[in-house]
Amino acid sequence: MSIEVFAQTQLGDFGLEANFKSDARVTAIFGPSGAGKTSVINVIAGLLRPRRGRVVVDGAVLLDTEAGIFLPAHRRRVGYVFQESRLFPHLSVRRNLLYGRFFASRQCRKVSFAEVVELLDLAGLLHRGTAALSGGERQRVAIGRALLASPRLLLMDEPLSSLDMKRKQEVMPFLERLRDQAGIPIVYVSHVLAEVEQLSGKIVLMSAGKVLSAEEGY
Repeated sequence: MSIEVFAQTQLGDFGLEANFKSDARVTAIFGPSGAGKTSVINVIAGLLRPRRGRVVVDGAVLLDTEAGIFLPAHRRRVGYVFQESRLFPHLSVRRNLLYGRFFASRQCRKVSFAEVVELLDLAGLLHRGTAALSGGERQRVAIGRALLASPRLLLMDEPLSSLDMKRKQEVMPFLERLRDQAGIPIVYVSHVLAEVEQLSGKIVLMSAGKVLSAEEGY
């Protein structure tokens, strides 16, 4: 599990210059609001095309501006979990999960539906509508949907920021289980030091669009 990221671009008055490598199961991008954390993972996801950049995940080159390589987002096999769960309100939990499976061809599928349900303890929720779920439950379903797309990399952009402390404590053990059992490298964005210390094997510190340091986690 390895990731290499280099991105240099200008977004209006904001300049982004990020460069780091990691072999950790969870790489945390940490820093205050406006540091450029989300811009970096959008480069990884293919949602932002930098002026200069290179992204390599486990030897697969997703972006290399010098070589003229830019894989579109739908071909990168990168899962993305947002601050809000973004579930389909008209679908049950089961059908939301199965929507993720739609994006994974049979030969690329790494994990079964049953394995994801067990990993995230979703069995009791499968027939429920998403409106009846707590915030923590919705985020677990969103994570499950991303996993069922069988990504080579999972991006998580402040996935606990919309939750109160009780719900954060509910979800955190599942994030730890995901780190230890899923076998998929994770890039985890947060401005909360306690989260990144608990989860990550490497912490990339950002401020004002620049990487200040990339240190082993605690």
